[in-house]
Amino acid sequence: MKDYLVIYEKAGEHYSAYAPDLPGCVACADTVEETEELMREAVGLYLEALAEDGVPLPEPSTMANTLTIPV
Repeated sequence: MKDYLVIYEKAGEHYSAYAPDLPGCVACADTVEETEELMREAVGLYLEALAEDGVPLPEPSTMANTLTIPV
């Protein structure tokens, strides 16, 4: 089991997501929940395709954190 970072962004009236450690693995939908569901499926298919091609699965290396900035 591996934990890949997924970034979610508001894109106009929709949402998009991508996994920095999995180039080209993206999803978009009307809600965050739908986007997460599609992204979960996209990551699974992405990793499955790599395995079928005999390519080693990338190790998760991207990290994220939030910073509280007094304004």
